[in-house]
Amino acid sequence: MPAGVSWATYLRMAAASLLPMCAGAEALHGDYRLDLTIPEIPPKPGVVKTELLGPKKRQHEPQISQQ
Repeated sequence: MPAGVSWATYLRMAAASLLPMCAGAEALHGDYRLDLTIPEIPPKPGVVKTELLGPKKRQHEPQISQQ
């Protein structure tokens, strides 16, 4: 194994680094629920609408970004 460690140590270290990464990704995706629906009419070229569907209701219209 790399760095001269045993299989048990290597697997424990791999699990100890992989599990928090997966938990963090799950937490972020739970907080920032993105609108991934495909609109029926595509927007004009260069105009992209973005909106976060998080736990708080937004009071304003979604921002339109020009690319």
